[in-house]
Amino acid sequence: MVPTPSPAPRPAPSSVAVDDFLAPQRTSTSDLPDPEPLLRNLTRGVLEVLAGVREVDQLARWFTEEPFHALVTRANLRARARSARGVAATRPVHVIGTIIQSSPADGVIEAVVVVSGPARTRAVAIRLEGMDRRWRATSLALL
Repeated sequence: MVPTPSPAPRPAPSSVAVDDFLAPQRTSTSDLPDPEPLLRNLTRGVLEVLAGVREVDQLARWFTEEPFHALVTRANLRARARSARGVAATRPVHVIGTIIQSSPADGVIEAVVVVSGPARTRAVAIRLEGMDRRWRATSLALL
């Protein structure tokens, strides 16, 4: 009986190459839609989440992990405060005003959305980055 040669060992795939392939891919601004409708809708959605009339999970696809978790934490704190005071969640009445955008790099938009409510005017600062051919919020600050 003649021994059959064993097949040559296959090189192990490089984990760096696999991670780079599966990681979110940067997208150029020219390949992305106009960010203004997203800025308006994201601002409105965040205000509704904080008011307790929208589920935070509805916004998950538009955020990266860190700002999403910060929003979840803030929404939970607001819900506990409303519960402690015995106040029901009510839909906020806001008017989206001026949106100021700048692009510090290709595929990045930094914007401030001015929002007027019945009691005060606020600013929402949002950083959008192009990932996987769509905009995602990588930073959010409600001022």
